[in-house]
Amino acid sequence: MNGFGMELQRVSPGLRPPLKWAGGKRWLVRHIAPFWERRPQRRLVEPLCGGLAVALSLMPRRALLNDINPHTINFYRWLKKGLRISLPMANSRPLFYAYRRRFNALVADGGRDSAEAASLFYYLNRTCYNGLCRFNRRGEFNVPFGRYRQISYKRDFVEYQTLFANWEFGCGDFQEVDLQADDFVYADPPYDVEFTQYAKEGFSWEDQERLACWLVRHPGPTVISNQATDRVVRLYRALGFELIMLKGPRFISCKGDRTRVDEVLAVRNCGL
Repeated sequence: MNGFGMELQRVSPGLRPPLKWAGGKRWLVRHIAPFWERRPQRRLVEPLCGGLAVALSLMPRRALLNDINPHTINFYRWLKKGLRISLPMANSRPLFYAYRRRFNALVADGGRDSAEAASLFYYLNRTCYNGLCRFNRRGEFNVPFGRYRQISYKRDFVEYQTLFANWEFGCGDFQEVDLQADDFVYADPPYDVEFTQYAKEGFSWEDQERLACWLVRHPGPTVISNQATDRVVRLYRALGFELIMLKGPRFISCKGDRTRVDEVLAVRNCGL
């Protein structure tokens, strides 16, 4: 039993996320599901959707999924259109760096919304180190080649096209998301730790505060997940969120830190 006096529930595994995602929240679904399963008719809104682990497990009929990273959203939008990848894909260092140069050149030349950019982004994501998604201040993808012995690549994503038919994808700052009063909101900001940028804009402590203050005004059910640093816990508690403390999976970092982290779910308007 957790702090809300409810039993954790088994949930449908749904579709697996199409992208590798360091710090993915698939493990959290069993903790979020009890809040969602009494409200499955609502629209699921994720203002920072990342790898879609939660949405693809909860399988809502309607969803609004937003992210600041335009390349992630471009890939999802092309899945919705019926992406078929035709470019050669292999676990090859020379090919990886050639495709990384091509991807960055394509983005610089105004082609970031193309099917080619979506295909290259998928390949880079599957082949790069730890599935990291990292960009420099010029907006260039700069993750190095990975260390996988074997990689399984997909070319046809038809199962996602069917599911995404009633899902909307947006790209921009989270405060630009048009929330409706009864939306079920799940927010997964970047951990409150030093992190090389997921998007060229970065995500600062001021953004953590801005997100929490924006969500506390939402009248519908709201769940935020984050690393349970002292200041994160103080922030959420001061705003009136109810907190559930969890032990997360091993944390992945470029420095090799694999220790387990304390995670917090901050919950409002989710009474069972």
